[in-house]
Amino acid sequence: MKKSFAFVLCLFFAGLSNADLAWTINSIINQPSIQIVKADSGAVIYSRNADVPMTPASNMKVVTTAAALKYLGPDFEYTTKVGLFNNSLAIIGSGDPLFCYFDTDVENRKDPNIIFQNIISSLKQKKISTINDIIIDTSIFDDQRTHPNWPVDQLNREYACEVSGLNFHTNCIYMTVKNVSGTAVISIEPQTKYVEIINQVKTVGKSKSAVGAYRQTEKPNTLLVSGTCKSLEGPFAVAIERPGIFFGFVLAENLKKAGIDIKGKILEKSLDKTEKIIPLTEFHTPISECLARCNKDSLGLAAEALLKTMAAKARSDGKNGSWSVGRQVIQNYLRTVGVSEEEFNIDDGSGLSRENRLTANAITKVLLEVYRSKNWSFYKNSLAIAGQDGTIARYFKEKKYNGKILGKTGYLSGVKSFSGICLTESGDYIFSILTNDAGPKTRDAINDIAKAIIDNQ
Repeated sequence: MKKSFAFVLCLFFAGLSNADLAWTINSIINQPSIQIVKADSGAVIYSRNADVPMTPASNMKVVTTAAALKYLGPDFEYTTKVGLFNNSLAIIGSGDPLFCYFDTDVENRKDPNIIFQNIISSLKQKKISTINDIIIDTSIFDDQRTHPNWPVDQLNREYACEVSGLNFHTNCIYMTVKNVSGTAVISIEPQTKYVEIINQVKTVGKSKSAVGAYRQTEKPNTLLVSGTCKSLEGPFAVAIERPGIFFGFVLAENLKKAGIDIKGKILEKSLDKTEKIIPLTEFHTPISECLARCNKDSLGLAAEALLKTMAAKARSDGKNGSWSVGRQVIQNYLRTVGVSEEEFNIDDGSGLSRENRLTANAITKVLLEVYRSKNWSFYKNSLAIAGQDGTIARYFKEKKYNGKILGKTGYLSGVKSFSGICLTESGDYIFSILTNDAGPKTRDAINDIAKAIIDNQ
């Protein structure tokens, strides 16, 4: 049976503490790291194991986005440039994680066709009907596109997709499987020959259906699709390899449809800044959109792109943004906000790596630093809103809590976390709750803590 934290916290707020109460907490969540801070004063209202480092899961994104806002600034935007270089078409990536961003919510998506039409229109305005090569410059980031500590068996998932200097369509295809008169018909978006589909899906009439797509190591971007389909499965994301070449390939397909001939190849290489490139068009994404997709929707690609962008900016050449340099940037940020070395280990930007370690104290210090900065309103808008949007849209529907809790959830197998801010009549409270060895009722218990903060003010 689910136990509520409301009574537990009520006792703590009243200043009561004993072994029985400690046992009660541990029976609900095994050894949590929790801290609650009054935002205006910084006074610690409640703390338990707050200096014990834990695997934070996606609460790592709180630190990554806060550091990105500090070091890149609220006016930063990703700019993907398209131009002509010796009669070749050059696309210079900026690391934009939302370039041709695909979202099943039509209102939020960026239609790739608009980008292709823009490029085609720019070429036709210059009366160009033939190009040599398509050059994809991804050198803003290094070529380590997947993190060594990500689970190998999950690299086909959207949350573990490759990270490139030119990201496209969240570096995934979106697949739909439909039962058409007893035949499993597979469609993908974008429609492209960049991937090869091996269809082994069986149709069923009554039993449950489930479909999965798996990359073949011996044939990159050959996808084996298997399982059973009753009526309709999808759309679901499948991560692909070499996102920059993926974009170049789909661009080439669109150019050919528009009557623009390609004489050469699709090449991935770095272009020197001194080389003469004739500008054609540009595409921009503000950092505000990246922070929102990162914190509201937990888009891992956005977090890793922000980390590698900070790394590139920290280098003298402004290129080859890497996880190793990005880690150093975030570690330095944590030191500047007063977090001790013993309270963190940074491995990636999204929290997918289980080698990340953070304490509740570290996260509340980060949020408190942003809260006291001129960028708080900007950052606050990136957090999920209780009962309304993001990963907590389905929680806190009651009028008392709806819209009053803003935060970032985290989840890995055995790990659940939640950090953010509660807006109460007596003021704002910053909180962080990290749990490892989490059970099926842990999320409810964590949510009860956030509710109790509001209940007891």
